[in-house]
Amino acid sequence: MKKIFVATLSAIVAFGCGEAEENQAIVEEKMAFEYPTTEKVEHTDDYFGQEVSDPYRWLENDTSAETGAWVKAQNEVTFNYLASIPYREKIEARYTELFNYPKLSSPFKAGEYYFFYKNDGLQNQSVIYFQKGLDGTPEVFIDPNAVSADGTVSIGLIGFSSDYKYVAYSRSEAGSDWQEIRVMEVATKKEMDDRLEWVKFSGADWYQDGFFYSRYPAPEEGTELSAANSFHSVYYHKLGDAQENDVLVYKDEEHPKMYHFVGVSEDDEYLFLYKSTGTDGYECHYKKLSEDGWSFTPLFTGFEYKSSVVDHYEGKFYVQTNIDAPKYKLVAIDPANPAKENWEAIIPESNNLLEGTSTAGGKLYANYLENATNRVYQYNYAGEMEREIELPGPGSAGGFSGRREDKTIFYSYTSFTYPNTIFKYDIESGASELFHKTELQFNPDDYESKQVFYKSKDGTEVSMFIVHKKGLELDGNNPTLLYGYGGFNVSLTPYFSASNIILLENGGVYAMPNLRGGGEYGEEWHKAGMLHNKQNVFDDFIAAAEFLIAEGYTSKGKLAISGGSNGGLLVGACMTQRPELFQVALPAVGVMDMLRYHKFTVGWGWVPEYGSSDEEEHFANLLSYSPLHNLQEGVAYPATMVTTGDHDDRVVPAHSFKFAATLQEKHTGDNPVLIRIETDAGHGAGKPTSKIIEEQADKWAFMFHNMGVLDLYPDPEL
Repeated sequence: MKKIFVATLSAIVAFGCGEAEENQAIVEEKMAFEYPTTEKVEHTDDYFGQEVSDPYRWLENDTSAETGAWVKAQNEVTFNYLASIPYREKIEARYTELFNYPKLSSPFKAGEYYFFYKNDGLQNQSVIYFQKGLDGTPEVFIDPNAVSADGTVSIGLIGFSSDYKYVAYSRSEAGSDWQEIRVMEVATKKEMDDRLEWVKFSGADWYQDGFFYSRYPAPEEGTELSAANSFHSVYYHKLGDAQENDVLVYKDEEHPKMYHFVGVSEDDEYLFLYKSTGTDGYECHYKKLSEDGWSFTPLFTGFEYKSSVVDHYEGKFYVQTNIDAPKYKLVAIDPANPAKENWEAIIPESNNLLEGTSTAGGKLYANYLENATNRVYQYNYAGEMEREIELPGPGSAGGFSGRREDKTIFYSYTSFTYPNTIFKYDIESGASELFHKTELQFNPDDYESKQVFYKSKDGTEVSMFIVHKKGLELDGNNPTLLYGYGGFNVSLTPYFSASNIILLENGGVYAMPNLRGGGEYGEEWHKAGMLHNKQNVFDDFIAAAEFLIAEGYTSKGKLAISGGSNGGLLVGACMTQRPELFQVALPAVGVMDMLRYHKFTVGWGWVPEYGSSDEEEHFANLLSYSPLHNLQEGVAYPATMVTTGDHDDRVVPAHSFKFAATLQEKHTGDNPVLIRIETDAGHGAGKPTSKIIEEQADKWAFMFHNMGVLDLYPDPEL
């Protein structure tokens, strides 16, 4: 066992002679605790002649009694530590107050009904409502909170039938990626008998009296949350049939590690099949639904590019593509003459990223990213720009989607200091009207956000958003959270977080850089941070930290880094490469074992992004930054709280288990290095409000406490 000592600080206030004289003495108490013993079992793998030890391999067995006992012991230490932080409960109370506001999604039209999601404030899951017309009375359609007492069942609508009589919905338990598809009759809210199991990464695309969906074969019992998933296949389910009678539409017998998705054109004429080896490029094939059989015609082959059909209109496919356009363009393709030389340019590539193209009311909506903030333009199908949609300011906007006959659509807008707000948009006039404004227990006018640019290690200019209270003194003493992701073509844009108010209202700084590997500046920016270029992502993040320190926003002793999933990898890599630069590290559900990530669930899908240790050309690169394999004996690492969920079947918890065990073994110094393992929780999606509040309160308490902050939200003077 390894002992550490944690300083618990408390303030004692004395009053004398009826005056407001205050004498504060700081009492330091040493609380000793021991990390649980983690047994080392010798195991060595040979990678192209190089032996790599993996003594905690046994923690990969997530269903074993030994792993269960280890989880229980680790959580006991972690939660006892968190409970000892004097202001932890005050943080939870304040965050509960901040989080307790109505949260609405943009309404979406389905026949004569409008549907929307709403959370009254502290409900564990958002409730799905519907109403007849915009002036109708909202009525509960599905309440997930009535399904499970602890709020761990999440539900989402995934597809309406062409006549809007039925809707398919997905149901997931404990945050798992596994879903069950069920069907409801809209008008009566009657649940049908249909039950489709072992569904993952799928919608429900209706055609005639059923729908297309994608699923895996049933896994072996006991391996549901860890075994590699193979043969993602497309089926057609006829309403009322048992699942075993579903028609197999497409299965690739020769390539078991492949994703397959389908979509039906709005006019019900075409079925589009997308094939992908992972999370990067993909193929597109199509068939006429009026023709018998399931034979598809290739439209785009190979996995280097990303081309998706936005619409089928007047005999042409409208396709958003990055072929010869790293920042994307929209082209029209005649399926009878699909060669590239016959493509018609509708929206040419520009200097800004065309993040997405959607359709509604016979119009096209082009959503661009300009320096990681959205700009939205309305086009007609001839490619003529009709107007720019005026947004409240630089921020993030989404929606702008509907059916061809719609006259009105909805969109949402948010920024760091602008809570998510919904607008109603009139397609003919272009007028936007406020539909729902969020009211919170804070004053956004007290805060400011800015975008700065800094140089990375190789001289590349990187953008970063910085948020703080107005009038903040740049004295290097401000608690700062640096958050990043940097991968999978994901763009980080301004967003509102009630949780971040905890940091900001206590004099803190929130910083979010747009690292290479993300999609903010197009495919070239993405490629500059993937495969053998992955170190650029870590260099960008480290340079962001150095910029914040050099500019006086913070200091090493007041700097925390945070990220989840691929962002957890980012934190793990940076804290092992520059442990002295950060005071606190918060890696969440991270990919920590870069040599074995592809052997679990859908990890094989990340090989296009990272490369695989099965290939000699990638092994050395992966080993060079793998967080698990770069922890060194005798190094003083930042105060670290690893977080994961026991039902995470995206990035299996073994990553975090093995990393935490190794960190506890090798770390020296007084900084605590703990792991917080949430039960009945997965990768993040569908997490109930109660668990979100508890986890965020623990995060902020751990961060502030290990920065030496003595008190937060002090009690009023008596």
